Amino acid sequence: MNPSVWHGHATRRAVALAGCTALVLTLTAATAQARPGHHHPRDTARQTLPANDGWASHGTGTTGGSDAAPERVYTVTTWAAFKAALAVEGTVPRIIKVKGTVDAVSEGCEAFAAPGYDFDAYLEKYAPETWGLDTDLGAEPDDSPEGLRRASAARQDQAIKANVPANTTIIGVGRDAGLKGASLQIKGVDNVIVRNLTFESPVDCFPQWDPTDGDKGNWNSEYDSAVVYGSTHVWLDHNTFTDGEHPDSAAPTHFGMLYQQHDGQLDIVRGADHVTASWNVFTEHDKTILIGNSDSESTAAGDRGHLRTTFHHNLFKGLVERAPRVRFGQVDVYNNHFVAGEDYAYSFGIGKESQLVAEHNAFTLPEGVSPAKVLKKWSEAPVTAAHNRVNGRGVDLIAVHNAEIPAETLRSGAGWTPTLRTKVLPAWAVPLVVDHGAGAGRLR
Repeated sequence: MNPSVWHGHATRRAVALAGCTALVLTLTAATAQARPGHHHPRDTARQTLPANDGWASHGTGTTGGSDAAPERVYTVTTWAAFKAALAVEGTVPRIIKVKGTVDAVSEGCEAFAAPGYDFDAYLEKYAPETWGLDTDLGAEPDDSPEGLRRASAARQDQAIKANVPANTTIIGVGRDAGLKGASLQIKGVDNVIVRNLTFESPVDCFPQWDPTDGDKGNWNSEYDSAVVYGSTHVWLDHNTFTDGEHPDSAAPTHFGMLYQQHDGQLDIVRGADHVTASWNVFTEHDKTILIGNSDSESTAAGDRGHLRTTFHHNLFKGLVERAPRVRFGQVDVYNNHFVAGEDYAYSFGIGKESQLVAEHNAFTLPEGVSPAKVLKKWSEAPVTAAHNRVNGRGVDLIAVHNAEIPAETLRSGAGWTPTLRTKVLPAWAVPLVVDHGAGAGRLR
């Protein structure tokens, strides 16, 4: 570690925290006043995103279903009822209140399997020692193990995806509301609010083996917990995203590779724009958040000038990577707490034509993990990273990265200055406030 890129002293933090009870109360009260939704205290389901709260407040702002008539307010306890409430015709404002845990796969993976599908037969047919690693499975006929896997996957796809209409608020009731095994599709619409839900990541029951993926082949899975696809004015607040009962650490290996059954927790792609993610918890996951899903020119045309997203007061805990990985968008990341685990790879992925601003964040890294890993360069793009702290010390993240990884030198200066922010806390206070207030069940 080059000590010149560290500044501040451990004693500074000790002094700042001394006698901090009163100070924490002051910070919490001040943050609560700035916290989204506190201007409608009686009914959280009708709260709207306040002015200047991130990119989702730009232009027309984000009101979701706040103006829903009484007959357009639904309380659901089952997956069928949830999808039915979403399917009610029209874009007149609606509110969907989720009570308890709504399970999209309550009957298990077996319910989606096409007749004749057999996983053991699949493993036997495509084992590398017999099939090899040079030919993918794209040409396999419908009655082959791969064909039957495709049919099974299509049945799961149809069952667990739920399309969200425009002018909708989806909100959990109380402390234990959530969606399990579901993939929320916010696709091609405007003005959506999603709050106070625990999302347990969907498990792909039928991952595909691709012998040509890498040197050893790989298992590829589908389904994100939430996808913002070509949509605008979306506010995700006080949710918890987790792998829950199915962590990657419990997954088996087949053909010598992890049998990967998870994709992402949140994707913001295909020209989506004006998104704010606030006070969420993202935990226990590998490839967490993707902003812009391809470098290709076919998608770049629709992504340039879009994908503008704000992340503030979120807790990122026990993740491997992509918190977030950014292409094209002007992305503002401030006042978040990143707590790395033993498998930590990086937090911010700097991708094609991205303009990331990361300021006033706090990082808690394990002993022996360098702050140089916080940033990961995938493409040549400028980045602003200022006023961040690692393990209680101020760190110039770009300088330490460039000093330790000179082959991936990053350019400083994203070229824009965020203005749509709520009250900005000093980075040293972020763990105290965010750890206390972020996630489902903590909406007040």
